Amino acid sequence: MPSESPASALDRARSKAYRRLLPLLFICYVVAYVDRTNVGFAKLKMQADLGPLGFSEKIFGFGMGIFFVGYLLLEIPGSVLVERWSARKWICRIMISWGIVAAMTAFVHERFGVVTDAVEAVTRATGGLLEATVGGGEGSYAEAMQGPGAAFIGQFFGVRFLLGLAEAGFFPGVVVYLSHWFPRRDRSRALAWFLIAAPLSQIIGPPICNEMMNIGGDGPGPLGILGWQWVFVLWGIPAVALGFVVFFYLTDRPAQARWLTTEEAEALQAELDAEKAASRAAGHFTIAQALAHPRVLLLALAFFLCTCGNYAVEMQMPSIIQDWYGFSTDRIALLLMIPPIGSLVAQLFVGWNSDRTGERVRHTYLPILVGAVAMALIPFSHGGSWLTVLGFTVALVGFKAYLPAFWILPGMFLTESAAAASIGLINSVANLGGWVGPTLVGVLKQNTDSYDTALWILAGFMVVAAAIIANIGVGKRPATE
Repeated sequence: MPSESPASALDRARSKAYRRLLPLLFICYVVAYVDRTNVGFAKLKMQADLGPLGFSEKIFGFGMGIFFVGYLLLEIPGSVLVERWSARKWICRIMISWGIVAAMTAFVHERFGVVTDAVEAVTRATGGLLEATVGGGEGSYAEAMQGPGAAFIGQFFGVRFLLGLAEAGFFPGVVVYLSHWFPRRDRSRALAWFLIAAPLSQIIGPPICNEMMNIGGDGPGPLGILGWQWVFVLWGIPAVALGFVVFFYLTDRPAQARWLTTEEAEALQAELDAEKAASRAAGHFTIAQALAHPRVLLLALAFFLCTCGNYAVEMQMPSIIQDWYGFSTDRIALLLMIPPIGSLVAQLFVGWNSDRTGERVRHTYLPILVGAVAMALIPFSHGGSWLTVLGFTVALVGFKAYLPAFWILPGMFLTESAAAASIGLINSVANLGGWVGPTLVGVLKQNTDSYDTALWILAGFMVVAAAIIANIGVGKRPATE
């Protein structure tokens, strides 16, 4: 029987890779995103329970964001390990460790006042940094650490820091991993299907978290654990379980895939190798050169500015809606499902259209500009809850829709370990915006009793990011596409 043609084998391999790899990676990212952002919803009741212990807006804002300080430390090594070692083993390690640490957040409470040596060390290291960041005065770190909740605030900072450390390398590792399987003509769409896990997590997360928070009513539930504590415990369990699934189900490279025929694996690998060869011919960079490349640094800055707004909105949106309209947590949970729907649809469209046209730059900066305008207009919606939700919906379109095209940009001028390291750098440095954004909102809210100034500043950040990307100087249509 004659073997199938290379074109047919390649098409079959591409189709199988979509069906085999993306569903599991998608589910993993849903859980990852909920585990890093569920603190924003849990805060609605967590602050009522812990507020008397000194958990002010400043303290919560910093604690939400310190996740990304830990995230920074292992991001680049993790990305390189995926390229040079094994994505399957590294992602397995990440998921099991972050699931355990995510569940630990539940025990930031006087009934569970056990502070580990690691958390104490992190508390000492971050205390001065917090004071320098948010300043003194009412609700400051110095004031809080002299109050009855000193140990618990230290636990909160420490566990959030350790969660970032545990999860570091997951997102850029998956971006690198997808480059081992999807040719450039498919990569934006593959990334889009992976990335929509974030808005989907924002759709399903609030109502599920709300049901978890209602466990036990206004008092302790099973095992004496409060509802907001169950949010962290119950979302940590699937991360650990999925870690073992990843180990046994994912495949590192096409040549190792028993679910591909020999012809399919060879055809897919040949196309990937041809793309790498074309990129090498245009110029080779070492890891050190890639990390110092002006375009890499500019992409990191642009992503940082966008991430400030993204996580500020995602983590503070429940508080903004509650502050402006006084809605119950049940109603807030329903309203929070609306904005991610818009970003999910927009992300899929941008990924599809970017691959269809081969254009990446405009598909990156135009959505960011749309989100910036929406962010700037949100304060003027105060008084009309549906206008506010609409503003957040369009803002989240800007925060999410650009990502499938954005993550193609580093691979347009870098390859292999250099590309992997650059993706790790861009993601880790930029994700410090997940610390700056929520902290900025918390500080300005406490000092001005308003969210307006923070929203306008974040909108300005996005305009600058769009300008950087529009002038980044990366070709719009690579010859290999």
